[in-house]
Amino acid sequence: MSETQSMKLVDNTSNPAPLGLAAFGLTTILLNVHNANAELFPLNSAIIAMGIFYGGLAQVIVGIMEWKKNNTFGTVAFSSYGWFWISLVGIWLLPKIDPTFKTPPAFFAVYLGVWGLFSLFLFFCTFKLSRALQVVFGLLIVLFALLVMAKATGNETIEELAGYEGIICGLSALYTGMAQVVNEVYKKTILPLG
Repeated sequence: MSETQSMKLVDNTSNPAPLGLAAFGLTTILLNVHNANAELFPLNSAIIAMGIFYGGLAQVIVGIMEWKKNNTFGTVAFSSYGWFWISLVGIWLLPKIDPTFKTPPAFFAVYLGVWGLFSLFLFFCTFKLSRALQVVFGLLIVLFALLVMAKATGNETIEELAGYEGIICGLSALYTGMAQVVNEVYKKTILPLG
C-alpha cells in the first residue's frame, strides 16, 4: 500500500450541534411567546423569518454538517426539524396565496402528532447521549402533545399552557447548545450536560 493510500483524513471541523440547538431553541422560544399570549404577541414577520431562516435553513445546514461528521442522530434531527420549521411557515403562508390551502384544525393536530411521534423515537436515542438532550426531547414531546390537544379541541387555555411549556423547551435547547460552546471554549465543564 502506498503512503497516500494509508493516509487517513482527519476531521478538524467544529461541532455544528450548538448552532442547530440555538436555532431550534431561539425559534421555539419566539413562537411559544406567541402561543402563550397571542393577543399581546400576534404571529408576525419576526416569527416567520426565524422559522424560515434560523429555525429552518440553519438547522438544515447543520444537519448536512452533521452528516459530514458521520453523526446519524444529528443529521436526522437537525435536518428534520429544519424542514419542520420551513413546512410550518408554509402552512401559515400558503392560505394567503389561495384560501383553499388552509389546513383544518383537526388535520393540523395530526401534523403536530406525527412530529410528536418522530420526536418520541429520537427521545429514545437520547438515553445514549446526554441528560441535557433527554430534557430537550422530553419537553418537546410534551409540547407536541399539548399542541395536538389544543388544535384538536380548540382550547385556548391548553394552547397558552403549551406556549409556556414551549418557552421552557426552547430555553433547554438553547442551554444545551451554549453549554457545549462554553465548555469547549474553557476546555472544561463549566455548564453541565449530564
